[in-house]
Amino acid sequence: MTAPLDDLNLRRQEIPTILLQAESSPYDLRNLNHCRTIGAEIARLDEALGPDTDAPPSQDGSYLSERAADAAAAATLDAVRDTVTDFIPARSWVRRLTGADAHSKHVQSAIQAGLRRRAFLKGVGMQRNCAPPAAPAGFVPRRGRN
Repeated sequence: MTAPLDDLNLRRQEIPTILLQAESSPYDLRNLNHCRTIGAEIARLDEALGPDTDAPPSQDGSYLSERAADAAAAATLDAVRDTVTDFIPARSWVRRLTGADAHSKHVQSAIQAGLRRRAFLKGVGMQRNCAPPAAPAGFVPRRGRN
């Protein structure tokens, strides 16, 4: 229903600041000297991106497989939406001329940068012997170092 608003660039999906920062400097470690600050940055990324693939069950008791099923359902709805909007004459040209296509690509780029940054930070946390969430779930820090 809202596809025409998106296509005419009248409605834009806002990109969270944390993802814009990840896009401009995905491997920046300034002010991330402690496990606590790494964990806080990962939490901000989780808020923007949703849970990571290594996330434990959420508070509502759903598991990753259930969240994956929800994502698959959303992808199916997106495919149906795309099929329906493909019948709009010259839709691709309208999206290019209004800037909606460029904005959509920018949103996807920011999401990918956020995913890369979260994985990088979890690797740094693991290397620094941090406990989750500053490291991948299931990582057990060595004693005496943290």
